[in-house]
Amino acid sequence: MKTLASAADVAPIVRIADVEQVAAPPDDAEGAGALQRARAFAEPLLAPQALDTGENAWAHAEGVAAILRAIGAAPSMQAAAYLVYAADYLHRPDEVIAKSFGASYAALVIATRRLVQIQRAAREAQVGAEQRAQQTERVRKMLLAFSRDLRVVLLRLASRLQTLRWHALSKTACPHALALETQQVFAPLANRLGIWQIKWELEDLAFRFLQPDEYRRIAALLDEKRSERERRLEAFRAQLAAELARAGIAASVQARPKHIYSIWKKMQGKRLDFAQVLDLRALRVLVADVDTCYAVLALVHQRYTPVEGEFDDYIAKPKPNGYQSLHTVVLDDDRRPVEVQIRTHAMHEHAEYGVAAHWAYKEAGARGYAGVSAAGAFEERVAEARKAVLRQLLAWERDYAQAAGDADGGVFDDRIYVFTPQAAVVELPAGATPVDFAYSLHTELGHRCRGARVDGQMVPLNTPLANGQTVEIVAAKEGGPSLDWLNPELGYLASSRAKSKVRAWFNALAQQQTIARGREAVEKLLQREGRTALKLDDLAAQLGFNSAAALFEVVGKDEYSLRHIEQLLRPPEPAPAADEGIALKRPRAAEGGTRGGVLVVGVDSLLTSLARCCRPAPPDAIGGFVTRGRGVAVHRADCPNFRHVAARSPQRVIPVEWGAPRCAQEALYPVDVLVEAADRPGLLRDISEVFAKEKMNVTGVHTQSVKDGRGGTAWMTFTVEVTDASRLQQVLGHVMRVGGVRQARRR
Repeated sequence: MKTLASAADVAPIVRIADVEQVAAPPDDAEGAGALQRARAFAEPLLAPQALDTGENAWAHAEGVAAILRAIGAAPSMQAAAYLVYAADYLHRPDEVIAKSFGASYAALVIATRRLVQIQRAAREAQVGAEQRAQQTERVRKMLLAFSRDLRVVLLRLASRLQTLRWHALSKTACPHALALETQQVFAPLANRLGIWQIKWELEDLAFRFLQPDEYRRIAALLDEKRSERERRLEAFRAQLAAELARAGIAASVQARPKHIYSIWKKMQGKRLDFAQVLDLRALRVLVADVDTCYAVLALVHQRYTPVEGEFDDYIAKPKPNGYQSLHTVVLDDDRRPVEVQIRTHAMHEHAEYGVAAHWAYKEAGARGYAGVSAAGAFEERVAEARKAVLRQLLAWERDYAQAAGDADGGVFDDRIYVFTPQAAVVELPAGATPVDFAYSLHTELGHRCRGARVDGQMVPLNTPLANGQTVEIVAAKEGGPSLDWLNPELGYLASSRAKSKVRAWFNALAQQQTIARGREAVEKLLQREGRTALKLDDLAAQLGFNSAAALFEVVGKDEYSLRHIEQLLRPPEPAPAADEGIALKRPRAAEGGTRGGVLVVGVDSLLTSLARCCRPAPPDAIGGFVTRGRGVAVHRADCPNFRHVAARSPQRVIPVEWGAPRCAQEALYPVDVLVEAADRPGLLRDISEVFAKEKMNVTGVHTQSVKDGRGGTAWMTFTVEVTDASRLQQVLGHVMRVGGVRQARRR
């Protein structure tokens, strides 16, 4: 069948069997029989029908089968073309075709029909202009990844080519979206699979409908001197072949025709006029090895005049995609430019049939034309899988009875492609769930995901998605993810991106709770100290923090003691005032002996007093500080005031220790007990009864109550007399058992 490239130079049909050096068995009687039965089965169903384009359904099926036959597809594949279209007019087509032609044909028909639906949905997707390039690339990948049997894709390519041929022959306007999809999706797909004839014709026809004026202009320029150009090119080819033969070089010299779209693309990419396109006439020379490549180059440059600046050595310096060849432009005997490409047969195999390399070289170009780009690891897998796939496409008649699922297992299993309700394509890892889908669209949608509909049916959130499904998320107005989503055994998440977003949400929640705890503790302290008017940010700055939240966080983590804030709020008094002594309560008979049972090491009968700021009592570790006129003030060793004055005047620090009092009755020591409790009637009475029961004399009480969200909080300071501070811990335990008490500790 003649291509509709109009006036363009038309290359001979490239047969897949020639490309892969695989031919269908000549005696494929079984496949031929299936083809005849398929035609007879489909004709009465299709003949009276018209497709949505207006083309007769039977004529379309015949055209698709002819295209498949022209590129070397087996009769079995041609038979499938008829069955795919006949299925549209059958009730329960999968059962009918499986019963009449076998399970493999039924699987192929079902997969192809599903791909048509996906393709139509993607073409009509409601996405913005800035997302269209990404949508196009995902559709390309999805077409390859959708089915494990890539015969489906080959059928779709042939069908699209037949549709464009019909529009061109009938002079019917082709929808812009259809032509654009052909240019951006189907032609590159044919390129990936190495089906160059379909690729070139799709490009030229899409260009014809998308930019008809430019198409006609280039076609007219080509047609003006077409016959003369072909004659001159054939003369140059024969002359070069003869020169190589005389030099004893075994080589295959082939004409390399140019197509309208490729000429226009070169003119646009390099900003050239038509007359400046030097490779309208081009030859390709194939030889056995690299040394012969350079020998041919030397002969060509010796025999013809090379054009300056038009030589590229991609053998010594291959392109990043691995492409290798020698490119040069020379002037023939009539001083007309001719491009000559010289490469080995192995290089030609890679350049022509290496899918990833040809994709990156021809589609992406130096400027990434039309938004097309190589796709990394995906393209590498396509390159590795391509030959096996095409051999499967051509030789499948030998085992077509096998299930279609065995055709191409494992090559594209790590990604899936699904749709939003607006038909935008979303790429996900294999095994992804609706939760992964939600997070891929928006983080907040993922957090609020509560349910999902897949193809209109409600499914559990841990349901694995499959290629081509339409997913709709049911989201709450507010809320967050579930911890169960991070449990790998439950299978809610497959993508690392979604997992990291869920972890980040819970980390942020934990931080908020920590800050809230720290804030509550700091505010309580400020209430006890009567400093609620103090700005929290100012307090944090005085303590060396950047913000109040930073202070609250370390307090909430118990990494920063509230004692530091107390010290800031209550700076140490001047030394004399801080060391003000208090008289111990003693029995009247005990007027002599060491004061307070404290001995100054190495000194006898030295006046001592117990510091009021920390109220030491045996067996606390203590230290002495010599005051002016008041003797030695005794502090607890961990007293902030003591550490402050000791650092300021270390020479006045003196060691002291507890000694036995010289009286019959033990000495009593005042200590302060801080109690925090829920405010209620009778609270003070209940706590005082505990001290009375434990035979502890209470010499002073200070209380403060504050109303809050929990009904009110009371802070109480009890001054009690003890003979031994170690017994105090037991008493505080009893205080903690009083109803409403939240905390009881020594000050």
